[in-house]
Order: sequence, then structure tokens, then C-alpha cells
Amino acid sequence: MKVSVCIITYNQDKYISQAVKSAVEQCVNFEYEVVIGDDCSTDNTRNILLTFQAQYPDRVKLLLHDRNLGLKGKNNFVATLKACRGKYVALLEGDDYWTSTLKLQKQFDFLENHPDFAICFHPTWCFYENNDSKPYVFPNYDGKDVFTVYDLLKGNFMQTCSVMFRNKLFDEFPKWFYDITLGDHILHLLNAHYGEIKCIEETMGAYRIHPGGIWSMQFKNDLDKYICEGIEALKNFDIYTDHQYKEEIKDVMFSQYMNLIQTIHNDKTQRRQVMRKIREELPIHYMQWKAKMVLNTGRKVLKKLLLAN
Repeated sequence: MKVSVCIITYNQDKYISQAVKSAVEQCVNFEYEVVIGDDCSTDNTRNILLTFQAQYPDRVKLLLHDRNLGLKGKNNFVATLKACRGKYVALLEGDDYWTSTLKLQKQFDFLENHPDFAICFHPTWCFYENNDSKPYVFPNYDGKDVFTVYDLLKGNFMQTCSVMFRNKLFDEFPKWFYDITLGDHILHLLNAHYGEIKCIEETMGAYRIHPGGIWSMQFKNDLDKYICEGIEALKNFDIYTDHQYKEEIKDVMFSQYMNLIQTIHNDKTQRRQVMRKIREELPIHYMQWKAKMVLNTGRKVLKKLLLAN
């Protein structure tokens, strides 16, 4: 098996047909499977999946859980990924879809011909279901098409539905993976530890932004929570990689702590707690920041004195 398409879904009967259809209708010259994990949906999702399996019995493989596995789909994702037999795995969530029938072929060809790369992805058309805002393409880079784990440490720049990666680069997810609500970034970091990342500069997928999505309903409402989760994940990744990227991780942690301070700027107690963490965990960054603050204050005082004269 060359490629496994890994789809997870839960109560997405409004969208799942478009997602699965875009996967089973790929034009390829290799064997591939579509592995779908349904986290005990209570709507019509399961019946739709059974219809696709009847139509494509040799291609569609269903994992129909008899109970919801919990952790907001994380356990369903891990179970579905473990069931993927392909040399490569392409990710697709049940409310997104692919816009090119050649997507799998192009990504497969690249990874086959470039063994030093662990991941490849492509830009994605992002649109709002309720048309509240204009659609846009993400990411939008100026010419750069090769990335490393160092780039990824700064933040996730790959939409889930755009990613294909080499399967089984690591044996098991570390325990701390299950503590992160949005696990895509950690998955990509774990994979990027073993190779470079290529952006195929062709938009071949669509990411749907809607009220039922994790980003729409949770991330924006609990930004400080996810920043804290991200910082803890960076600490764990540092240990997991035996401190191979420790200096870069410290830089990103400091940046994230500064972002956290911005989100809680009205809570003086929390701000003091965050500053204490920075002082304890990143003493050099803290000293550099304090020196910069003193310098900026001095400049302002000097400017006032000069203007007064």
C-alpha cells in the first residue's frame, strides 16, 4: 500500500460526503486506501460512510467506534492513523475537501523522489461557510518552499488537509501529545524531526471555517489556554528531542509568553505570574528584555529633556 488517506469525523453529515468524494476520486497510478474513523456519530454520518464503503469496497476502510473515544477526537485520530497501512499518509478532516484530483499523485511523486523530506504540503483555500469574511489562501509565502523543524517551532503553517507525510517515522505518540487540544502542530514537529518539509506551490485543498470547527469555537475563545498548552508542548518536545533544538525553543517560548501577557493584560496577578515564569525558565531572555525596557525608558526621558530645552 503506497498511500493511506486518514479521515476523522464526528457528526459531520453536512460535509462528510464532499470530503470522502474528493478522496476516493483521486487520479493515481498506485494503490491507495481511504481509512475513516467515525467517533460514534449520532447524526447520519455513519450511514453516509457505509454507502461509500459499499461503492468502493476495496478502497474505503471504516473504523466505526461503538462509543465516543473522547479527548475531542484525539483518540479517534490516533486509532485511525494506526490503521493506515500506507508508506505515506495524507490527512483530511471530515469538514474539509480536496480541490484537485491530482493532489495525491503530486505529493506521492515528490516524496518518492526526495527521501530527505519527511513532509510535503500545499496552500489551501480557506473560506467562511457563512460568508462573514472573504476567502483567502493559506499560507502565502514569497518564494520559500523548503522548511525545517526550526521553522515549524515558530508556529504551524500547514493546514491539515494539505499534509502528506512518511508513515511510522516514530513508534508511538508521547504521552504529552494527548494533553494538547490541537495536536496537528505536534504531529508535524514529531515528523519534521526526521526530515525537511516541502511546499508544493499549488492550491489543492479547501479548509472550511464554520461554527462547529475546533478553531472557530474553541481556539479564539480560549487563546490564553492554547498559548499555555503550546508552551508546555515546546518544553516536552525539547526533552523528547534530547534538547537538540533548545536555543530555538527558548526563543519561541519567550515569544509565546509575551503573547500570553498581551491576552491577559487586564489581569495584573496573572501577568506577574507569567513574568515570574519567564524569570525562572528563561533568565537570559528576561534580563535582555529588562535591559531593553530600561533602554527604551531612558530614550523617552532623554527625548522629553531635549524637547524641554
